[in-house]
Amino acid sequence: MKVILKQDVKKVGKKGEVVEVSDGYARNFLIARGLAVQSTKKSMEILGEQKAEEAALEAKREEEARQTAALLETMTLDFHVKSGAEGRVFGSVSTKQIAEELAKKNIKIDKKKILDTAPIQSLGTTKVRVELHKNVIGVINVKLIGSNS
Repeated sequence: MKVILKQDVKKVGKKGEVVEVSDGYARNFLIARGLAVQSTKKSMEILGEQKAEEAALEAKREEEARQTAALLETMTLDFHVKSGAEGRVFGSVSTKQIAEELAKKNIKIDKKKILDTAPIQSLGTTKVRVELHKNVIGVINVKLIGSNS
């Protein structure tokens, strides 16, 4: 029996796929638990509409990510850190601190999306890459300013 999966099912397929399974497995497990629907002409039309809506939503998300990337290019995050002689920094700036500073500027980015994960330990400007979308990577300028205190 051909069924359309409503969500991911281990060792069967992913959401939205049309798969061939045994009749008993389809009726007694997949359909009974709401994991799938039987593949009919009407259900295939609905699936096509859902995929079109999902593609439009994904395109919108990507466009928003591109706009955010353009905004990040223009901004510089300043961090004041204690430093000693010869510009040596005590401590560092982590991805968490970068994410918190962006949140203060109303840009919500998960710290796990920051690709350059090594703590920044040198004075001056450093470019940090951020994955905003699977196809869009933004760059943030992070500037460490030292103070001899």
